[in-house]
Amino acid sequence: MQSEESYQRINTMKYFSILILTIFVSSCCSTKKVVKTQPETTKEIAVVTEIPDVSEVPPTIPELPKPTEPLKVEEVEEEKILVNNETTPESFDHVIWKKLLENNVSDNGNVNYKGFKSESNKLRTYIDSLKDNMPNDNWTKKDKLAYWINTYNALTIDLIIRNYPLKSIKDIKDPWDQRLWKFGDKWLNLNDIEHQILRKMDEPRIHFAIVCASESCPKLQNEAFTSNNLEEQLANATIEFLADVSKNEISEDEIKLSKIFKWFKKDFEQNGSLIDFLNQYSDITISGNAKKSFKDYSWDLNN
Repeated sequence: MQSEESYQRINTMKYFSILILTIFVSSCCSTKKVVKTQPETTKEIAVVTEIPDVSEVPPTIPELPKPTEPLKVEEVEEEKILVNNETTPESFDHVIWKKLLENNVSDNGNVNYKGFKSESNKLRTYIDSLKDNMPNDNWTKKDKLAYWINTYNALTIDLIIRNYPLKSIKDIKDPWDQRLWKFGDKWLNLNDIEHQILRKMDEPRIHFAIVCASESCPKLQNEAFTSNNLEEQLANATIEFLADVSKNEISEDEIKLSKIFKWFKKDFEQNGSLIDFLNQYSDITISGNAKKSFKDYSWDLNN
């Protein structure tokens, strides 16, 4: 039989063995718990430091500009063309005439000849500048048309105020044959400009742009004609003249026209009949068989 002392020693060893085993198991479990919870701790840190979504960025923070692709050669050429069209310089600057018209002509075409007479020095300055800068071969057709239309109208005003006051341009002796203005080495009159220059440029709409200071004439526009705007200006002047019932009465089957269409009939038939020309600018389509007559012409001053 074992002694009591030996028995106690064995029990003590068992106790320590159990204690060591318990500590070991507890330590392992604790390690597993730490490993198991570590990802959760990492996740919490990631949430705190996470970069906000782009949609959550305040609108006050500007976005970086997107890079632009270089223009193709064709696009560059097209841009150059557009810019050139917008900035094409006039061969002659009609700014003095423009200001005179704005000051002395109403939207309806009524002319303040007293006002023109009070600004006669400016008018003469403009006419002198026309004389010193006549068209040359480098000018475009539109530049030449604008120059001679404005010249004709300015000289007509000059003729009137030289003889003002008067009731009609016909109160002046041979008004269209007076050679009062020297251009280059030639003394010109209004007939020279209209028949020898403007009409030979094959633009029938000049007849609605040049004026004769009379009620039945096309109205004097309160803006200068310019090469850059000439097409629009001539079209508008023609449309306005045809729509003015004091000068033309138009219906589908009957037309009562200004005598301008009688005097210059050939000019309006260059590309078809007179009716064809009228139908380009009239709101009413005129029949080819429409009855035609001409209205009386008033030479009273258009003031």
